[in-house]
Amino acid sequence: MVRNAPQPRPDVTPQIEAFLEMMAVERDAAPNTLSAYGRDLADAEATLGKTGGLMGADSQAVEGWFAGLSQSGLSAATAARRRSAVRQFYRFALSEGWRKDDPSRRLEAPARGRPLPNVLSREEIERLFERLMERDGASGLRLLTLVELAYASGLRVSELLALRVEPFRRDPDHLIVRGKGGKERLAPIGPAARRAVQAWLAVRDAARKPKAPDSVWLFPSSGASGHLTPRRFAQLLEEAALDAGLERGRVTPHVLRHAFATHLLEGGADLRVVQTLLGHADISTTQIYTHVARDHLARVVRDKHPLARKD
Repeated sequence: MVRNAPQPRPDVTPQIEAFLEMMAVERDAAPNTLSAYGRDLADAEATLGKTGGLMGADSQAVEGWFAGLSQSGLSAATAARRRSAVRQFYRFALSEGWRKDDPSRRLEAPARGRPLPNVLSREEIERLFERLMERDGASGLRLLTLVELAYASGLRVSELLALRVEPFRRDPDHLIVRGKGGKERLAPIGPAARRAVQAWLAVRDAARKPKAPDSVWLFPSSGASGHLTPRRFAQLLEEAALDAGLERGRVTPHVLRHAFATHLLEGGADLRVVQTLLGHADISTTQIYTHVARDHLARVVRDKHPLARKD
């Protein structure tokens, strides 16, 4: 069986299935990407049904379909993804000889503003860690370890919770992480995170029942996945944030990743290095953090420089 290959679905055409198969095999698209593209193309096929579906629609029909997306209330980000799915499908159709033209060639990407990420200050991060260190028991140590790893390594929540235990038995100072699209990268583990992991391993191993098989996950759980879920981690993190006096909604697993990137840039890290550490395919995705870091530096100059103008 081909890794990541999409499963047959009753709501897509054979041409769409062939396209998804190509995305899985030739481009190593992630399962979530294949699922999203499958839904997007199935939606377009259904909407264009009266004009021949994707294989029979002309440019006017396809442009009309796309114009209707914004009118239906879809966000610019979702509309952009559907445009991308349809455009890539038509390029594939051309290469296969199924069509002689590309009716999506004039589709313009919807305007999308990129909001600045919600980022914690260094003081807020320190306050969160202070409160986490005051927690007792295995659950408190587990949460501290999760936050230490997330902030020290910039891992996505899916990457963090899917960490396997075996590599940590060797107390590494970095990990090889498989991110989006199956791409691998090195993720650093700082001294504080390493200490937290080793303490957590001792507690984790001691809690295992005699003769019970060890879980392969660093953060095991009794749920279907076998490891802690993103939802549960988010709940525990929010409770800890409120305990630290931070506003509700200010701290999420993804915000820890934002803080990792922004604080690196504030400290003078090279943008390309941060891009590599985050696993971003396009540096434009990483550049959003430079705006946050620039705002921080401007505030420092305004508030701390002796010659700053006082209103």
